[in-house]
Amino acid sequence: MTIVHRVLPTHAFATLDEYVKAGGGRGIEVARQVEPVAIIDEIEAAGLRGRGGAGFPTGIKWRTVADYQSSFEPTTVVVNAAEGEPGTYKDRTILRLNPYEVIEGAAIAARAVGATSVIVALKRRFTVEADRVRQAIAEMTAAGWLGDVPFQVFEGPEEYLYGEETALMEVLDGRAPFPRIAPPFRRGVDEVVETKADLRTESGLSAHVEMAGPGEDAAPTLASNVETLANVPKIIARGKDWFRTEGTDQSPGTVVVTVTGDVRQAGVAELLMGTPLREAIDLIGGGPRDGRTIKAVMMGVSGNIITAERLDTPLTYEAFRAAGTSLGSASFIVFDDEADMVAVAAGASRFLAIESCGQCEPCKLDGLQLADRLTTLARNDGAQADLDVVRKRIATVGDRARCALAGQQQAVVGSILDAFGVEFDAHVMHLADAAEPALITELREIDAEGVARWDPDFRRKQPDWTYDDEWSGKVPADLQADHRRPD
Repeated sequence: MTIVHRVLPTHAFATLDEYVKAGGGRGIEVARQVEPVAIIDEIEAAGLRGRGGAGFPTGIKWRTVADYQSSFEPTTVVVNAAEGEPGTYKDRTILRLNPYEVIEGAAIAARAVGATSVIVALKRRFTVEADRVRQAIAEMTAAGWLGDVPFQVFEGPEEYLYGEETALMEVLDGRAPFPRIAPPFRRGVDEVVETKADLRTESGLSAHVEMAGPGEDAAPTLASNVETLANVPKIIARGKDWFRTEGTDQSPGTVVVTVTGDVRQAGVAELLMGTPLREAIDLIGGGPRDGRTIKAVMMGVSGNIITAERLDTPLTYEAFRAAGTSLGSASFIVFDDEADMVAVAAGASRFLAIESCGQCEPCKLDGLQLADRLTTLARNDGAQADLDVVRKRIATVGDRARCALAGQQQAVVGSILDAFGVEFDAHVMHLADAAEPALITELREIDAEGVARWDPDFRRKQPDWTYDDEWSGKVPADLQADHRRPD
């Protein structure tokens, strides 16, 4: 198999005219000529699945939002561009190369679900991507592509949870990125504010969690990932059968993959669904470093690790599920035979513990204890009792969790412990070299030379989301503040 170019063009489109010459705009033309339900039918029949990580069928999601349309509250489409999964750089690459296709896809989605506005939600730090999106919106508005639906660019916080779609709704409503109970199709964006407001609810909880009651109208929101929407225009222009000419029956189409870690070069490329993971690592990353072999691959911090014997697993949702993990956002961090997997577990656990909002105490407090004990073990300062605590906290960290983050702790740390228990034992007995926790954090950039650059400040980040010298002892959900990275 080879690298393909359905979503990622061979070069960046500098203007709308360039995009049109490459075939852009046909999707929105077709969408305007058919009823909204026909658009949803086509997306559902094409089998497009969400590329943000969950892989949920896009057509079903759109139909659900359309079914929950309110008689007096507006529907909103939110483009989730708050990319922060460790090892992922696909959405930013798409927006830099071709923001026009994403905006066209969002416009088609707005027509399909009856939305009256579209918000492109990025992080404040994504200045290049925000400029590209604003330029695309301005050009497409001037050309009449977007009709009377206003498009807005929203720049939010740095936190990992901002990318969780209910937490994203909270930020758009003026609060901190704390996941809520109500799904977007039951209660979406109530109001969009430019700065943090002290908005209160009757729930007594950090996030706005009221669910729309029986017979009660609430503003539904369709939140879709950048890559998902980038697939939409060609599906509508060319049809479901065209989309299904590549990939598998359950996972049709292509997937934009990021490869980093212990490889010859980091990179992003578009591959056919069904490409073996080993081949993806070779095609994009050039394979393992000279003289090294691959020990494990981590899918960001979203699921169980893949070990060496499963490297031929095809890139499909069904194959990864059968392998005991999830495809996630197709972000693959490669670890070779020199990697200390206890240090990897410590780094992944610390990332998740720090980024936990603290609404669910086991997630935050048990997560911090997991990270602390794993760090102690990696440094050869621990004992069997520390490993016993790790096993105990893996079982409790997910108690009463309202979002997936605590389950990610269980999946990542648990799978590393299961696969590489001998390395943990070696650290307990001080037979392994002492190691610092691996830096598992947001990918800041992949430069032209294929060098991955990670967030250099994350090691200083405190559990309260500040960068102070000392931790306050509080958790973000208690602070209710606008936590920002220092200038």
